Amino acid sequence: MSINLDTIVRTHNPAHTTSLDSDQRIRATARLDQIVASPRNADIVRSRPRVRKTVLGSDRASQTRRAPGGRRLRRASWITGTSLAAAGVAAALVLGNIVGPAGWRGGADAAAASTLNDAAAAAIKTSDPTVGQGQFLEVATHAAYASVTVTPDGTPATFLASQDSQLYIPKDSSQTWTWIRDARVPVQTFGAESEKAAAADPPFPAERVLLRSGAFYGPANLTSASLAALPTDPAQLLNYIYRTTLGQGVSPDGMALTWIADTLRSGLVPAGIRATMYRSAALIPGVTLTQGTANLDGRTGVAVGRDETDGVRQEIIIDPNTGLVIGERQMLLKALDGLPAGAAMGWTAVTTTVAASVPSGASK
Repeated sequence: MSINLDTIVRTHNPAHTTSLDSDQRIRATARLDQIVASPRNADIVRSRPRVRKTVLGSDRASQTRRAPGGRRLRRASWITGTSLAAAGVAAALVLGNIVGPAGWRGGADAAAASTLNDAAAAAIKTSDPTVGQGQFLEVATHAAYASVTVTPDGTPATFLASQDSQLYIPKDSSQTWTWIRDARVPVQTFGAESEKAAAADPPFPAERVLLRSGAFYGPANLTSASLAALPTDPAQLLNYIYRTTLGQGVSPDGMALTWIADTLRSGLVPAGIRATMYRSAALIPGVTLTQGTANLDGRTGVAVGRDETDGVRQEIIIDPNTGLVIGERQMLLKALDGLPAGAAMGWTAVTTTVAASVPSGASK
């Protein structure tokens, strides 16, 4: 059966989990609790699709519709076994905010560091869109994420489904935001079982959501004020990220890059802070220049990323000439859950412009 918690997320009603089996109900309730209770800059600047280990044998969280700018559900904790002692030392250092691991173990390789630092310099020179009185910042997201069905014999069948949306933010961001979410449709399949799963995928129609301050699924903490409060020194920002994501993800360094990717793809990060995030990414060990010419959603940039031991590489795609974020993606280093090695299990492309008005209707 297909595991999709979108309806549960929309209604915030745990009773909707009664149609699931006990294991799925536990996971659905945990996911719901995270969305409702967690501050957005800690847990939901746009949750990303993962299929949990208990269903498919790999630690990925279930597919949902995501709050604009909401953070992915984390991969398995890296604090296990012999890493506890090291984690304790890191926690003491980082939580104490006296010294931290940023820069201790090297950083990105030379090519990636050069790319990121050049992008930071370009970002500072690039003007952000200026929103006038009565206008709106439009953040258009074109994305596709993995959706998984378990066949009767227990085999996962995976396809990619669209997650396109347009977010309209007024000049006074404390006022009402409008989030227009396009209908979800399958966009890529991988064989006969994948095609069957896509054909049976329940429809999710377009919809229009209006809420003050962008608090779609909880406190809207990804605001101009919260972004401005971030450390402006790259090493201090990286230590802040390590502290914020402590114990989450496959590794602390991988989770740090994930945090940066998730925040950047919100489309809300101004140029100066974007530049600091690039420089912080250049301090993360294991980050490499993965593709000198990377294409995403018809746009060309460069890709920097980091391989994880679970066979997934997180990438950030940047326009090197402007320092603008084109998007991000997760590439498979090995076959997983019906997807072949080299496939993207999820990607997000973002563009930011100024709109004179908000379109009427559920879809733009």
